[in-house]
Amino acid sequence: MENQVLQNSNKAIIRWLLAGCALVYIMVVVGCLTRLTHSGLSITDWNFMGSLPPLSEDDWFERFQKYQTSPEFIYKNSTMNMEEFKSIFWWEYIHRSIGNTMMFVFLAGFVYFLVRKKFDKPMLWKAVFLFVLGGFQGLIGWWMVKSGLVKDPNVSHYRLAIHLMSAFSVFAFTFWFALQLIYPKESAVESDGKKIKSTTVFLFIVLIVQIIYGAFVAGLKAGLFYPTWPKMGNEWFPEDTIMIEDSFIRNFLEVGAGVQFMHRTIAFLVVACVLLLWQKSSKLNLTKQQSLGVTLLIYGVTIQFMLGIFTLLYQVPVAMGVLHQTGAFFLFATCIYLLFHINLKPVSGDQR
Repeated sequence: MENQVLQNSNKAIIRWLLAGCALVYIMVVVGCLTRLTHSGLSITDWNFMGSLPPLSEDDWFERFQKYQTSPEFIYKNSTMNMEEFKSIFWWEYIHRSIGNTMMFVFLAGFVYFLVRKKFDKPMLWKAVFLFVLGGFQGLIGWWMVKSGLVKDPNVSHYRLAIHLMSAFSVFAFTFWFALQLIYPKESAVESDGKKIKSTTVFLFIVLIVQIIYGAFVAGLKAGLFYPTWPKMGNEWFPEDTIMIEDSFIRNFLEVGAGVQFMHRTIAFLVVACVLLLWQKSSKLNLTKQQSLGVTLLIYGVTIQFMLGIFTLLYQVPVAMGVLHQTGAFFLFATCIYLLFHINLKPVSGDQR
């Protein structure tokens, strides 16, 4: 009864946090669309509070004039007309607008719950931390765009990866905060979950590295290098994987073929980790939530692996690229869900 009262008292905060999680997911998807449609450099200025879209032909002409002074237009898109510009402008504008919407939703909810005294002290500090983290994400986004407003108009794949992982981090902390309110410690029960903690943590680390390499693949357009599977062309390790002679490691960080090789290889490691987790968990007595987390990982990694192969074979069509990134997001969220339930400290051992 006490747990139910606790959950009911925080129901509005839980909805607020989950709405934030949904907005982060939508922002990641639209960010993927922005990248795949080459729209990320269509807006060359930054307004912290956002701005209205062009509402008249004069507004569109002014926007297009600004874009025409950018390196991307000068060196890559000099033949682009107004209609083509509009198509790339809208994706970037929507992406930024979702970011501003997130900020408004969070700030409005934060002020409301603060005034209504719904936060206890630990919850207040967590909310402040999320606000700072979200604001930092916006700054990183502009820092990323600026890297492409140069003579070589390509966004740094390192900054792209940092921008993506900062969004995933905002989601992770928001989701964890929500889970703490949905599943209070008093509801935890005894299980063998601790026995799969190290495997789950290792899987989570490998998955983060894989997501970072996914950003590298996107930033370097490395998915277009070898649209074959399981081999890269006719080889497992083609010669052009190593092109930088003065640094072996940089080949797997900055060379398209090397980055694709790493993304392929780490994918097998992710699958191996999930299989190991499956094998270990099948012998243990887990809670309902822990079993659900393992099951979702098994199905999720199977679908994600297949999506990765088809995305590669069809040379990264927009729809498959978005689905593949969605799969990564799903696996990331599921790992957090499982880790949370493994870390819950049971109060009594008389429940199952």
